Order: sequence, then C-alpha cells, then structure tokens
Amino acid sequence: MGISLTEQLIIFDTTLRDGEQSPGASMTKEEKVRIAKQLEKLGVNVIEAGFAAASPGDFEAIQAVSKAIKKSTVCSLARAVESDIEKAGNAIKGAASKRIHTFIATSPIHMENKLRMTSDQVLARAVQAVKWALNFTDDVEFSAEDAVRSDISFLIEVFDAVIQAGAKTINVPDTVGYSIPHAWGERVGTLIANVPNADSVIWSTHCHNDLGMAVANSLSAVINGARQVECTINGLGERAGNASLEEIVMAIKTRKDIFNLETSINTTEIVPASRLVSTITGYPVQPNKAIVGANAFAHESGIHQDGVLKHRETYEIMRAEDVGWGANKISLGKLSGRNAFKTRLAEIGIEVESDDMLNAAFDRFKELADKKAEIFDEDIHALVSEEYVEVSVDLYKLISLKSQSETGTIPSASIKISISGVEHAAEVSGNGPVDATFKAIESIVNSQSELLLFSVNNITSGTDAQGEVTVRLSKGGRVVNGLGADIDIVIASAKAYLNALNKLFSKLERAHPQI
Repeated sequence: MGISLTEQLIIFDTTLRDGEQSPGASMTKEEKVRIAKQLEKLGVNVIEAGFAAASPGDFEAIQAVSKAIKKSTVCSLARAVESDIEKAGNAIKGAASKRIHTFIATSPIHMENKLRMTSDQVLARAVQAVKWALNFTDDVEFSAEDAVRSDISFLIEVFDAVIQAGAKTINVPDTVGYSIPHAWGERVGTLIANVPNADSVIWSTHCHNDLGMAVANSLSAVINGARQVECTINGLGERAGNASLEEIVMAIKTRKDIFNLETSINTTEIVPASRLVSTITGYPVQPNKAIVGANAFAHESGIHQDGVLKHRETYEIMRAEDVGWGANKISLGKLSGRNAFKTRLAEIGIEVESDDMLNAAFDRFKELADKKAEIFDEDIHALVSEEYVEVSVDLYKLISLKSQSETGTIPSASIKISISGVEHAAEVSGNGPVDATFKAIESIVNSQSELLLFSVNNITSGTDAQGEVTVRLSKGGRVVNGLGADIDIVIASAKAYLNALNKLFSKLERAHPQI
C-alpha cells in the first residue's frame, strides 16, 4: 500500500539518550556535543540529548548540546515527575528550538508491578506531566511506555487526554521489541483512526530490536500514518538496540514508490556519523551491517562482480558514495600546520576548549602522520577522544609498555603506569602479549573487576591503520567500556584497559529512566 501525498518524515535521533543506555556506552559532555554536531550536519530534525534527571553530568551535557546546536530541535527525556520535567526544562533552556519528551508506562504489567498505580492515576499523571512540561516549552512529546502490551482502549483514552492537555507529538513505543510488522502497523493505524483530534498532532514510533524487527516495525508504522521515527545511529541501544537511523532513512529514500516521503537527512553524512558514534562508544559496526558495514557494498560472487561492472544497478540499489563511503579522507600530513589542523577539526565538528588541548592533539596528530601515509577523519576523532580522556581523568595513566612474544617462549609484558601521579611498575607473563599486559596492570591496580569483552577493530583500512580496542569491565553491577587506539595493538589494549578503569572508578552515577 502506498502513500498518496509526498510528506515530510521527521527523524528523531536518540543516540545520545537511548543509545547511551547500551552497556558501557556512556559519553562525556564533550563527546555528546561532537556527536550532536554531526547529527545536525546529518540533518536530524530532533536530537534527544539525554535524560536530564539521570545525573548532574547528563544535565550539563544536555545544556552544552542545547547551546551548540542551532538547526535541530534539542530534546530531553523526563519521567512524568515534576522534578524530572523541571530539570529537563532547565537543561534545554538555551536551545534555539527545544522539546520535552515525557512518558509514563501504560501496560498492566508496568502499571501494577513497576509504578504500582491504577489506570486512573496513570491517566491523571500523564495529563499533569504534559501541563508541567508546557511551562518550559510549547513543544511537548508524550510517550506511552510499553504501548505494545497496553490495552488499546486505554491508550486511546490516554492519548486523547494528553492531546487535549497540549501535547504536540504522540509517541507509540515498542519498548521491549515485542511486536511484528503487520501487528505494529495495525496498532498505530488503529490509534490514529480512533483517537479524537489525531490529525492535530504528529504520530511517532519508537521500536526496539529484541526480535530483530525494529526497522521493519518502524516502517510499518510509517505506512500506517506515523510521521516521526525515533531511531539511533548504527541501531545503538540497550539489549538488542533500537531502530537503525541509516536503514530507516535509506529505505524511505530507496523505496519512494512505497513511501512517497521525504526526509531532511543529508545521506552523505551517514557513514561519518556511523564511524564517529562507533569510535566514541566503543561499539564496532559488524561488517555485514546494512548501509554502514564494511561489506555493505562489497561483491564477492563472480556473477555479482560481473553484473556490477556492466551496470551498477544490477546488484546495487544505492550508491556507496550517496551514504558517505569514500568521502572521509583528509588532505593533512606531517607538514600540515596547526591552523590547517584546527580548521579541519571545526569542519568535522570538534571544538577544542583551550590552546593547550589543541597543541596536545596536534602533537599526537604529527606523531600519527609520521607513522601513516593517509589520515582519515576517524583517526582524528580517535586521537582527540584520547586527549579528552587524559585531560578529564588522571587516576590511571600509561607511562610505558614493553611486550615480548616469541615462538617457543612465554609472552610477557613490562609496564609502567601512574596512579594519581605516582609511578608503579610490573612485569608479568601471560598467554599472549595482551593477556600479559592486562595481568601486569591488575597486579598493580587490583581492581577486582570482571573482563566482559575484549574487541579489536581497525579504525580505517590498510595495514598501517590504527587499531581500536574496546575493553568492557564490570564491578558491583556497574559496566563500562574503555577505548584505546594506537598503531601497536598491544599498546591500544593497555590504553583501553586503563580507560575502562578510569571510568569504573569515577564517581559519576546515572539513574535509568525506566527504573
């Protein structure tokens, strides 16, 4: 079934909020601003910058994003609690265009077991939440958490009431990724057809990927009348993730015969956005990921290769360059000056806070340029991220590392690290150079943490590429991702492990919006 009139589909990106709820994916204020600027360059309509009530750090990050973003609407999530909404309103106060996104659960299982509220109490609180939010902005979005398992008649009642109260966007979330496309599309269509004044608001969908159908469910909702899709870069998000922005956007663009919709997205910025989010969060993109995976436009089969060479559209439904592949190499080298480097930083959305930080990042760039012939934007993001980590956190720092691995011998690592400025050294053997390095660090630190993940990814292509290592540590229920990048993968591993330890022992604690 096609849509008759060409309309605008609003892209609501929640990478900085829902995406950040992925285990260990917490971002610093500076990192959130960098991603937000890339999202603005991408053309995202609404940027959900965070959950203001989660922590003072989240509040400050939303404030910083609000000040940095001029074209996109900046949004903060808030539970249907007056204090949450007040924090959200104050956090987005500086935004050129601002929105509060408030929500409350409407399913029996959530109302009875989590909220311990009756349906009448939930209805009254939903209305009150919208009214509280209107004190800070006239752009209020309301979500019925766990709408997928909510009684449809109760949803109609709640949505009718919040529209009357002044909500301008109504979001229907599949919070737990339970639905399937035809059922989800039917639910959204039923709501639009039966809620009074449904045509006075924007209908939105927010789908999770627990059954692998977040994108399909979102598109089904669009076919049935939704005009806002909530999604994340790379499908990042807790559990199995959220609907993937790049897949939503390219499906709409590629299948205009079905959707007949437009988005404001500059698709050539998709791959740069994907790589930036991957670099900052430590969540690598799997090679076979649609649109942004390394294999997305690779053709192994001889028949496919022959067809593409004769006529691209035989096996390619979109062009690699249309989503930003091959557009991220920069013309900087070891002879480039500070001004050229600073200019490029600004072009890719990085603003350094001081001359000292610029000089330090530039020195790292020069060191890298001596080792690599080609420098990519991802390399720049990686080294700047590392600089921010060192500036903001000074508990554990790598001073030097020597690893030895030889056929027929037991690998060993000799390491020096500083702890709050005091130097410590250790030499330990292990099953490999990385294992020995981690054991050497632990022999000094004794963190008693659990290693959940060790992942190695190349930042760019080629044998001279920087290796990017992700280390996930857990202690006392807290999970963090540590990132490290270097030409030498063992050094990158040490940096990642120490980065994770710094995060693990920082004092920042965040509240979760759904608890």
